[in-house]
Amino acid sequence: MDRLAQLATNPQDTTREEIYLAVASLYRIQGSQLNDRERELMQDILRHLTKDVEMAIRIALAERLADDTSAPNDLILLLADDKIEVARPVILRSPLLTDEDMLRLIAECDIPHQEAVAARPHIGEPVTAALSACEAETVLVTLVRNATAKISTTTYEILVEKSRNVASLQEPITQRKDLPPVLATKMCGWVSDALKTYIVHNYTLEPIRFGTALADAESAVKSEPPAPKATPAESAGKLIDKLYSAGQLKAGFLLRVLNQGQIDLFDLAFARLLDIPLVEMRQNLYERGPKSVALACRAVGIDRCVFGTVFKLSRQARMMKPALSPADTKIVEDAFSTFSKAEALEQLQAVAKKG
Repeated sequence: MDRLAQLATNPQDTTREEIYLAVASLYRIQGSQLNDRERELMQDILRHLTKDVEMAIRIALAERLADDTSAPNDLILLLADDKIEVARPVILRSPLLTDEDMLRLIAECDIPHQEAVAARPHIGEPVTAALSACEAETVLVTLVRNATAKISTTTYEILVEKSRNVASLQEPITQRKDLPPVLATKMCGWVSDALKTYIVHNYTLEPIRFGTALADAESAVKSEPPAPKATPAESAGKLIDKLYSAGQLKAGFLLRVLNQGQIDLFDLAFARLLDIPLVEMRQNLYERGPKSVALACRAVGIDRCVFGTVFKLSRQARMMKPALSPADTKIVEDAFSTFSKAEALEQLQAVAKKG
């Protein structure tokens, strides 16, 4: 407190770095004794100073707090949201970060942050399931190379399927000791001869399944890409419920998975945010015209400026034409400008009742 008082008394003799470190040190030492107003004030100060404080200083603070079990959780989260150079030591080492924190970082942050989460020791199945839904190759490879990561059979199925088209995944997956043998057998249908030899020598394979895997792989190569599933995988539902319960299921997540082509996850998350059945949600998105799509977007907080992207990508994923007529565009504009979020949801429900 004395140091902060000195800084406040002689601001012309201080730098932003000094103020930043003084506030951070006070927060670290006395965080548990501060009231809500004081904590909010310190967080606000640190957020405003972050962009002006040299990265080296922020990295030094992150390194100092990464292993500190008594550090204020809010301060750890602030550092985890910083540039990846600052965030990395905290994401990799802080024992204070929870699965919910990891899920939020995966949903809201960029690829380097996702890579850091994937490299974090002993991440649990909910986190590895969320990471497996990412499309960034570096994130997936980092995950499967993390020997301490706990990966469920369902998540392994997703990763193995992705390894058909992502060759860099194949070797690290086959070298994991916890890979189910049946999935190792399946991979024989598309991996290199060298990896097939490795699998044969390190896994117990059933001849019939081995032959079936080769036949299935050949069939898959010749077939059309699968359409969106009527009932998404159970792991997808669990991921969405986990994010929703943690308060981390937001419009940004919808846009990210849609851009990654994960249409089933997009539909499921949209339905959960609006608290309506998946079948009803898909009718709103794909059967009731652009007004229902606009109302749904408005209800969950998707901006008008990105509506065109949502409309185009969601329809392309369903093999539908994404064209909007001038009349349709006017309807969309009216929906966004006329209704609040709550009103948009009410209108959406009214449309649903009319069929």
